[in-house]
Amino acid sequence: MSRKYALLGETLKHTMSPPIHKRLFELKNREFEYEVLEIKPEELADKVGYLKGLEGFNITIPHKIAIISHCDVLAESAKRYNSVNCVDNKEGVHTGYNTDCDGFLQTVRAMQVNFGGRVLLIGCGGVGRMMAIEAALAGAELYIAVLESDKPLAEQVLKEIKAMKPDAVINIVLVTEIDSSISYDLLMNACPVGMYPRVEGCPVGDEVIAASAAVFDVIYNPRETVLMKKARALGKKAAGGMAMLVWQAVKAHEIWDGDSYTDEEVQAIIDEMEIAVERDFK
Repeated sequence: MSRKYALLGETLKHTMSPPIHKRLFELKNREFEYEVLEIKPEELADKVGYLKGLEGFNITIPHKIAIISHCDVLAESAKRYNSVNCVDNKEGVHTGYNTDCDGFLQTVRAMQVNFGGRVLLIGCGGVGRMMAIEAALAGAELYIAVLESDKPLAEQVLKEIKAMKPDAVINIVLVTEIDSSISYDLLMNACPVGMYPRVEGCPVGDEVIAASAAVFDVIYNPRETVLMKKARALGKKAAGGMAMLVWQAVKAHEIWDGDSYTDEEVQAIIDEMEIAVERDFK
Protein backbone atom coordinates (compact mmCIF):
# COMPACT_ATOMS: atom_id res chain seq x y z
CA MET A 1 0.00 0.00 0.00
CA SER A 2 1.42 3.35 -1.03
CA ARG A 3 1.33 6.18 1.46
CA LYS A 4 2.25 9.82 0.91
CA TYR A 5 4.09 12.14 3.27
CA ALA A 6 5.61 15.58 2.77
CA LEU A 7 7.72 18.41 4.17
CA LEU A 8 6.03 21.81 4.26
CA GLY A 9 8.19 24.93 4.24
CA GLU A 10 8.98 28.04 2.23
CA THR A 11 12.63 27.78 1.18
CA LEU A 12 13.74 24.15 1.16
CA LYS A 13 16.70 24.07 -1.21
CA HIS A 14 19.11 22.72 1.41
CA THR A 15 16.75 20.54 3.43
CA MET A 16 18.07 17.16 4.61
CA SER A 17 14.61 15.82 5.45
CA PRO A 18 13.88 13.88 2.21
CA PRO A 19 17.05 11.72 2.33
CA ILE A 20 16.61 11.12 6.09
CA HIS A 21 13.00 9.97 5.72
CA LYS A 22 13.88 7.94 2.61
CA ARG A 23 16.48 5.98 4.60
CA LEU A 24 14.05 5.44 7.49
CA PHE A 25 11.39 4.10 5.09
CA GLU A 26 13.98 1.85 3.39
CA LEU A 27 14.99 0.29 6.70
CA LYS A 28 11.40 -0.92 7.12
CA ASN A 29 11.03 -1.90 3.42
CA ARG A 30 8.35 0.74 2.95
CA GLU A 31 7.95 2.22 -0.53
CA PHE A 32 6.29 5.42 0.64
CA GLU A 33 6.51 8.84 -1.02
CA TYR A 34 7.99 11.89 0.73
CA GLU A 35 7.66 15.13 -1.21
CA VAL A 36 8.87 18.69 -0.64
CA LEU A 37 6.23 21.45 -0.70
CA GLU A 38 7.51 25.02 -0.91
CA ILE A 39 4.57 27.19 0.12
CA LYS A 40 4.46 30.90 0.96
CA PRO A 41 2.62 31.87 4.17
CA GLU A 42 -0.28 33.43 2.23
CA GLU A 43 -0.73 30.16 0.28
CA LEU A 44 -1.05 27.88 3.33
CA ALA A 45 -4.84 28.04 3.72
CA ASP A 46 -5.33 26.99 0.09
CA LYS A 47 -3.05 23.95 0.55
CA VAL A 48 -4.59 22.62 3.77
CA GLY A 49 -7.05 20.37 1.91
CA TYR A 50 -4.17 18.68 0.07
CA LEU A 51 -2.10 18.34 3.25
CA LYS A 52 -4.98 16.71 5.09
CA GLY A 53 -5.19 14.13 2.30
CA LEU A 54 -1.67 12.91 3.10
CA GLU A 55 -0.93 10.27 5.75
CA GLY A 56 1.19 12.83 7.57
CA PHE A 57 3.62 15.69 7.03
CA ASN A 58 6.47 17.65 8.58
CA ILE A 59 6.51 21.42 8.95
CA THR A 60 9.42 23.82 9.04
CA ILE A 61 9.90 27.61 8.95
CA PRO A 62 7.73 29.69 8.56
CA HIS A 63 4.62 27.50 9.08
CA LYS A 64 5.20 25.91 12.52
CA ILE A 65 2.76 28.24 14.30
CA ALA A 66 0.32 28.93 11.44
CA ILE A 67 -0.38 25.21 10.99
CA ILE A 68 -1.73 24.96 14.57
CA SER A 69 -5.10 26.44 13.62
CA HIS A 70 -5.51 23.63 11.06
CA CYS A 71 -4.93 20.82 13.61
CA ASP A 72 -7.82 19.10 15.41
CA VAL A 73 -5.71 17.97 18.37
CA LEU A 74 -2.37 19.09 19.80
CA ALA A 75 0.03 16.78 21.63
CA GLU A 76 1.48 18.06 24.92
CA SER A 77 4.80 18.86 23.23
CA ALA A 78 3.07 21.09 20.67
CA LYS A 79 1.09 22.88 23.38
CA ARG A 80 4.21 23.45 25.46
CA TYR A 81 6.12 25.16 22.64
CA ASN A 82 3.18 26.56 20.65
CA SER A 83 4.90 25.04 17.64
CA VAL A 84 4.06 22.06 15.39
CA ASN A 85 6.61 20.36 13.15
CA CYS A 86 4.82 17.04 12.59
CA VAL A 87 1.18 16.27 11.76
CA ASP A 88 -0.41 12.83 11.76
CA ASN A 89 -3.63 12.31 9.79
CA LYS A 90 -5.49 9.25 11.06
CA GLU A 91 -9.21 8.52 10.57
CA GLY A 92 -9.94 12.14 9.73
CA VAL A 93 -8.27 13.49 12.88
CA HIS A 94 -5.27 15.79 12.33
CA THR A 95 -2.92 15.73 15.34
CA GLY A 96 -0.04 18.19 15.71
CA TYR A 97 3.21 17.28 17.47
CA ASN A 98 6.51 18.95 18.27
CA THR A 99 9.14 16.29 17.64
CA ASP A 100 12.06 18.74 17.90
CA CYS A 101 12.05 18.20 21.66
CA ASP A 102 11.90 14.41 21.17
CA GLY A 103 14.85 14.61 18.77
CA PHE A 104 16.82 16.63 21.29
CA LEU A 105 16.00 14.32 24.22
CA GLN A 106 16.84 11.19 22.21
CA THR A 107 20.18 12.72 21.19
CA VAL A 108 21.03 13.38 24.84
CA ARG A 109 19.87 9.88 25.82
CA ALA A 110 22.03 8.27 23.12
CA MET A 111 25.04 10.25 24.43
CA GLN A 112 24.53 8.60 27.85
CA VAL A 113 25.13 11.79 29.81
CA ASN A 114 23.68 12.94 33.13
CA PHE A 115 20.97 15.28 31.82
CA GLY A 116 19.58 15.76 35.32
CA GLY A 117 22.94 17.04 36.57
CA ARG A 118 24.64 20.39 36.05
CA VAL A 119 23.95 21.66 32.53
CA LEU A 120 25.43 24.73 30.82
CA LEU A 121 23.50 26.18 27.86
CA ILE A 122 24.94 28.82 25.53
CA GLY A 123 22.11 30.95 24.09
CA CYS A 124 18.38 30.55 24.69
CA GLY A 125 16.59 31.86 21.60
CA GLY A 126 14.56 29.57 19.34
CA VAL A 127 15.77 26.00 19.78
CA GLY A 128 17.76 27.10 22.87
CA ARG A 129 14.52 27.95 24.67
CA MET A 130 13.30 24.39 24.10
CA MET A 131 16.61 22.95 25.29
CA ALA A 132 16.48 25.10 28.44
CA ILE A 133 12.93 24.00 29.25
CA GLU A 134 13.64 20.30 28.66
CA ALA A 135 16.80 20.43 30.81
CA ALA A 136 14.94 22.11 33.66
CA LEU A 137 12.04 19.65 33.42
CA ALA A 138 14.58 16.81 33.60
CA GLY A 139 15.74 18.23 36.94
CA ALA A 140 19.01 19.77 35.78
CA GLU A 141 20.80 22.54 37.66
CA LEU A 142 20.75 24.84 34.65
CA TYR A 143 23.17 27.64 33.77
CA ILE A 144 22.04 29.81 30.84
CA ALA A 145 24.95 31.81 29.39
CA VAL A 146 24.07 34.73 27.14
CA LEU A 147 25.34 38.02 25.76
CA GLU A 148 24.38 41.13 27.72
CA SER A 149 21.84 42.03 25.00
CA ASP A 150 20.09 38.66 25.42
CA LYS A 151 19.65 38.82 29.18
CA PRO A 152 15.96 39.88 28.92
CA LEU A 153 15.34 36.85 26.69
CA ALA A 154 16.96 34.55 29.25
CA GLU A 155 14.90 36.10 32.05
CA GLN A 156 11.72 35.46 30.04
CA VAL A 157 12.70 31.79 29.59
CA LEU A 158 13.41 31.57 33.32
CA LYS A 159 9.89 32.88 34.06
CA GLU A 160 8.36 30.33 31.69
CA ILE A 161 10.26 27.49 33.30
CA LYS A 162 9.35 28.59 36.83
CA ALA A 163 5.66 28.60 35.82
CA MET A 164 6.03 24.94 34.77
CA LYS A 165 8.43 23.84 37.49
CA PRO A 166 8.58 26.22 40.48
CA ASP A 167 11.51 24.38 42.09
CA ALA A 168 13.71 24.57 38.97
CA VAL A 169 17.30 25.69 39.67
CA ILE A 170 18.34 28.21 37.00
CA ASN A 171 21.25 30.62 36.87
CA ILE A 172 21.69 33.31 34.20
CA VAL A 173 25.29 34.28 33.49
CA LEU A 174 27.15 36.25 30.84
CA VAL A 175 29.10 34.15 28.32
CA THR A 176 32.22 36.07 29.32
CA GLU A 177 31.68 35.20 32.99
CA ILE A 178 31.05 31.43 32.91
CA ASP A 179 32.55 29.81 36.00
CA SER A 180 34.95 27.13 34.76
CA SER A 181 36.02 26.22 38.29
CA ILE A 182 32.87 24.09 38.61
CA SER A 183 32.18 21.02 36.47
CA TYR A 184 29.27 20.60 34.07
CA ASP A 185 27.75 17.25 33.10
CA LEU A 186 26.74 18.66 29.73
CA LEU A 187 27.63 21.77 27.73
CA MET A 188 25.01 22.63 25.10
CA ASN A 189 25.50 25.22 22.37
CA ALA A 190 22.35 26.81 20.92
CA CYS A 191 23.99 29.88 19.36
CA PRO A 192 25.25 30.17 15.75
CA VAL A 193 28.94 30.67 16.60
CA GLY A 194 30.93 28.13 14.58
CA MET A 195 28.28 27.58 11.90
CA TYR A 196 29.09 27.50 8.18
CA PRO A 197 30.49 29.64 6.57
CA ARG A 198 32.20 31.12 9.68
CA VAL A 199 33.43 27.76 10.86
CA GLU A 200 36.44 29.01 12.83
CA GLY A 201 34.37 30.34 15.74
CA CYS A 202 33.90 28.71 19.15
CA PRO A 203 31.26 29.97 21.60
CA VAL A 204 33.30 29.34 24.78
CA GLY A 205 36.91 29.23 25.89
CA ASP A 206 38.99 26.08 26.30
CA GLU A 207 38.69 26.15 30.09
CA VAL A 208 34.89 25.88 29.89
CA ILE A 209 35.14 22.91 27.51
CA ALA A 210 37.64 21.28 29.87
CA ALA A 211 35.16 21.74 32.74
CA SER A 212 32.40 19.92 30.80
CA ALA A 213 31.97 16.14 30.67
CA ALA A 214 30.18 16.16 27.29
CA VAL A 215 29.16 18.56 24.51
CA PHE A 216 26.07 18.88 22.32
CA ASP A 217 26.25 21.49 19.55
CA VAL A 218 22.96 22.22 17.75
CA ILE A 219 24.91 23.19 14.59
CA TYR A 220 25.08 20.49 11.87
CA ASN A 221 27.13 22.31 9.22
CA PRO A 222 30.05 21.75 9.61
CA ARG A 223 29.59 18.19 10.83
CA GLU A 224 32.28 18.78 13.46
CA THR A 225 32.41 22.31 14.84
CA VAL A 226 35.49 23.74 16.56
CA LEU A 227 33.63 23.21 19.86
CA MET A 228 33.10 19.52 19.10
CA LYS A 229 36.71 19.06 17.88
CA LYS A 230 38.10 20.57 21.06
CA ALA A 231 35.83 18.43 23.24
CA ARG A 232 36.78 15.22 21.42
CA ALA A 233 40.47 16.12 21.60
CA LEU A 234 40.02 16.11 25.40
CA GLY A 235 38.41 12.66 25.24
CA LYS A 236 34.87 13.91 25.82
CA LYS A 237 31.63 12.79 24.17
CA ALA A 238 30.32 15.22 21.55
CA ALA A 239 27.28 15.23 19.26
CA GLY A 240 26.17 17.71 16.59
CA GLY A 241 22.83 18.97 15.34
CA MET A 242 22.42 16.26 12.70
CA ALA A 243 21.75 13.77 15.50
CA MET A 244 18.80 15.86 16.67
CA LEU A 245 17.50 16.26 13.09
CA VAL A 246 17.56 12.50 12.48
CA TRP A 247 16.09 11.58 15.87
CA GLN A 248 13.16 13.97 15.41
CA ALA A 249 12.48 12.28 12.06
CA VAL A 250 12.58 8.90 13.82
CA LYS A 251 9.90 10.16 16.20
CA ALA A 252 7.73 11.15 13.21
CA HIS A 253 7.95 7.58 11.85
CA GLU A 254 7.00 6.22 15.26
CA ILE A 255 3.92 8.49 15.22
CA TRP A 256 2.97 7.85 11.59
CA ASP A 257 3.61 4.12 11.22
CA GLY A 258 4.48 2.74 14.66
CA ASP A 259 8.05 2.05 13.49
CA SER A 260 11.04 1.90 15.84
CA TYR A 261 14.76 1.89 15.15
CA THR A 262 17.89 0.84 17.05
CA ASP A 263 20.51 3.36 18.18
CA GLU A 264 22.91 1.72 15.71
CA GLU A 265 20.53 2.17 12.77
CA VAL A 266 19.96 5.82 13.68
CA GLN A 267 23.68 6.50 14.17
CA ALA A 268 24.41 5.06 10.70
CA ILE A 269 21.91 7.53 9.17
CA ILE A 270 23.40 10.42 11.20
CA ASP A 271 26.89 9.56 9.89
CA GLU A 272 25.61 9.25 6.31
CA MET A 273 23.79 12.61 6.44
CA GLU A 274 26.75 14.40 8.03
CA ILE A 275 28.93 13.22 5.14
CA ALA A 276 26.26 14.40 2.65
CA VAL A 277 26.17 17.88 4.22
CA GLU A 278 29.96 18.10 4.08
CA ARG A 279 29.89 17.06 0.41
CA ASP A 280 26.92 19.04 -0.89
CA PHE A 281 26.59 22.25 1.12
CA LYS A 282 30.01 23.86 0.90
